[in-house]
Amino acid sequence: MPEQLSVWSLVLGAGPIVKGVLLLLLGLSIASWAIIFSKWRSYSKAQKEATAFAENFWSGSDMDTLLSGIPQMYPNSPLPNIFQAGYREYLRQRKESSQHIESGKIVAAGGLDGIRRSLDAAFSREMEALSRHLSFLATVGSTSPFIGLFGTVWGIVTAFQGIALTQNTSLTAVAPGIAEALVATAFGLVAAIPAVIAYNKFTADLKRLAANMEQFSSEFLNIMARHIRE
Repeated sequence: MPEQLSVWSLVLGAGPIVKGVLLLLLGLSIASWAIIFSKWRSYSKAQKEATAFAENFWSGSDMDTLLSGIPQMYPNSPLPNIFQAGYREYLRQRKESSQHIESGKIVAAGGLDGIRRSLDAAFSREMEALSRHLSFLATVGSTSPFIGLFGTVWGIVTAFQGIALTQNTSLTAVAPGIAEALVATAFGLVAAIPAVIAYNKFTADLKRLAANMEQFSSEFLNIMARHIRE
């Protein structure tokens, strides 16, 4: 490849607007990859710990033991956090109920509604944390090609302006300017394609995690309902 048509030389020889577009796309790509690696680690960790916690939960382990072991075994893990919120609300209600009985006061207990609200609030918090920055991947995937296209159009206009000034329409004179402009489109696609693929994958993973958390919340609420009735 001639030196003047290598990618590096085209980038260095680009105009200020095209260079700005390339730098913007480079920054978006770096940020996207940082989010991709972070989400991949967090989603893998959440799924692995959810499976381990569910096995412990349904193996007949005591809920008080599970609750006390969460900070050490499952720190900041979505499914254990949901269990923790629901069971702490149940313990709080039981404590308040025993205090009111001892004092002779009659109160309306929170019951299942309070536990359900705690589970729903914890579910919303975990979903918000898990979905954070996913919209950035969607934005990069949808806008990067157009940002690159803007750089391409600007570069082509600049190239034709140079042709008009030099009155040289040979392929040798036109090729470097057109190639320089097309580099912006390539950069846009390089930034967009991984972001789109990662967004679709993480969205599917998030739906699976959400379904698991909703199913667990429903089953935990049924257990609490049977326990309260007893």
